[in-house]
Amino acid sequence: MSPWLEVAVGVVIRADGQVLLGQRPAGKAYAGWWEFPGGKIEAGESVAQALARELNEELGLIVVASHPWLVREFVYPHARVRLHFRRIFGQWGNFSGEPRSRENQAFGWQALEGPRVSPLLPASEPVFAWLALPSVIGCWRSPAPADPPPSGDVPDASSRLEAAAPLQVFEAPGLSSAELSAALDAARRRFAATGTRWLVSSRHPEALARSAGGLLLETADLRTASQRPDVALCAARCETAEDVALAAALGLDLVISPRCDPQTRLPLYLEDPSVSLRQAIGLGAHGLAQTAG
Repeated sequence: MSPWLEVAVGVVIRADGQVLLGQRPAGKAYAGWWEFPGGKIEAGESVAQALARELNEELGLIVVASHPWLVREFVYPHARVRLHFRRIFGQWGNFSGEPRSRENQAFGWQALEGPRVSPLLPASEPVFAWLALPSVIGCWRSPAPADPPPSGDVPDASSRLEAAAPLQVFEAPGLSSAELSAALDAARRRFAATGTRWLVSSRHPEALARSAGGLLLETADLRTASQRPDVALCAARCETAEDVALAAALGLDLVISPRCDPQTRLPLYLEDPSVSLRQAIGLGAHGLAQTAG
C-alpha cells in the first residue's frame, strides 16, 4: 500500500466570510475540479511553512499566520492523501495581497450559502458544513437562565456571529419527562428569533433530542455507540483522542473536549474557561464551548 501523501490545505476566509477556492489545472489528476488551495508538504517543512509557500507560489498571497483546524484522510484512485486543513482569517490580518494566478489555474471566492462551483473535490465536500458552524456553543441549564453567548472578536466562518445560527447545549437535571419537554419548549421560544439550534444531552431521552433536532452524546454514551444516532445534528463530549476518533468514525458532526487534538477529524470545541477564543483557535479548536458551571 502506498504511503500517505501529506498535503497542507488553506481555508482562506475573507473578512466578508467568503472562502477561496482554486481549480486544478490541466495535466493534473482531477483537472478542472475545484478545491481549497494548498499543496504537498516537502521534507523538513512544517504544515504552516508548506501552506505559506504554496499559497505564495500558486496565488501570490502572503500568509502571515494560519491556524490548525482539521486533518482529513482521503483515498483517491491515484493517491492516498492526508489533508492538513488550516484556517486563515482575513479579519485578523492573517494574509495580505489579492490572489492572482501564477500557475494558470482559475480561482474564485465562494460564499458559504448559495450555489457552489462544480465539480468540487470529494475531500472538500464536508468543509462547507463545518465552516457554517458558529464559533461558540452555549450551555442552557434549565431552569436557571442562560447567559448570552460571548461576543467580541469572534471570527466564525461567515465573520458574522449574529447571522450564523448559534448552538446551545440543553441540560435539565432532575426533571420529569413532561417537565423536560416544557423546559425545552420554553428555551426554544426564548431563542426563536436568533435561529438557535439545540444539542440535547444524552442524559435525557433520545426522543427529546430528536424533537430538538440535535443530540450531544456524553462520553459514556459515545463509547457504547455502534452507529450514528438518527438526529439531524449529532455531537459528542470527548475526553481523549480515542473518543474524538470514535466520534469521527461514527460520522458525527462535531465534538466538545477539554483539550485540543492536533489530529482531529471533526470540528472541535474547546471546553476550557481559562482560554480566549483566539487562544482556542490558535491551539487548533474550531471554537469554544461554554461550561455548564
